[in-house]
Amino acid sequence: MNKPFQQKRILFRINSYNKLRNKINILFELTKIRITLFVTVTTAFGYICASREINAGLIAPLLGILFLACGSAVINHYQERKTDALMDRTKNRPIPSGRISLANALIIAVLLAFTGALILWFSSGLLALSLALLNLVWYNGVYTPLKKINPLAIIPGSLVGAIPPAVGWVAAGGNIFDPGILIISFFFFIWQIPHFWLLLLVLDKDYQQAGFPTLTKIFTHEQLTRITFIWIMATVVTGVIIPLFGLIKFPVINFTLLAAGIWLSWNAFKLLRKTTNALSFRFAFREINVFALVIIILLSIDKLVI
Repeated sequence: MNKPFQQKRILFRINSYNKLRNKINILFELTKIRITLFVTVTTAFGYICASREINAGLIAPLLGILFLACGSAVINHYQERKTDALMDRTKNRPIPSGRISLANALIIAVLLAFTGALILWFSSGLLALSLALLNLVWYNGVYTPLKKINPLAIIPGSLVGAIPPAVGWVAAGGNIFDPGILIISFFFFIWQIPHFWLLLLVLDKDYQQAGFPTLTKIFTHEQLTRITFIWIMATVVTGVIIPLFGLIKFPVINFTLLAAGIWLSWNAFKLLRKTTNALSFRFAFREINVFALVIIILLSIDKLVI
């Protein structure tokens, strides 16, 4: 085999690899993979809390919710393509940057959502499917249009974070009206509000540049910081009272949960300082997300290990 032919073959493989990698990157961006994976984690969390085990029955509902969440994310990219083009943070997303056509994005969205719905229908039943479809409709049909006209859209929009654990709970055979899943879903509902407002306090100018109505047009930066602090404390209280609903059996988990709440509260008080800046909000954003993960981990340990 001559050397020029070998070089061409190597170049062909490199180009093929780069094209495949670019397509995968586009798909990951379109499906907001970090967010959709977290949705999948909270669904698994609901399943574990209801079943008290990890078994083969968990796989199908997780795949179903993942595909549906990914489909919903692609639809959101399509819906927000014009405002995405105006924001520094989002102008390089696949659709506004021209890396994928609108038609191809919609085909991907339909395929993902339809596949996810089928998986949930056959594996988990009508109620789990209905909840998952409600989540998609609420996110794409209610929250996404509403946030373009109302700065408080995140409050009804936070229902999107409350539903996935309920899907997992129902898929495991749990009662949708059980106090355990109601408090879990309520926690994720409350958590999502300061989670978003902390992001807003960092990226406010970007949102305003895209024409979104923001609370910083109604409140001063300091006022919104104090409002966000109150919602963080509400998140702490909601997380700490979870043991009152009979979900935790082991006392050490209760004390660890309380310690996590004290830790987040202590750090949240830092937001009330006059020297608060964008870095402080980034730290608070990270910390409230860590608190949510601690809730998931502690309750999962209680269900699986103890």
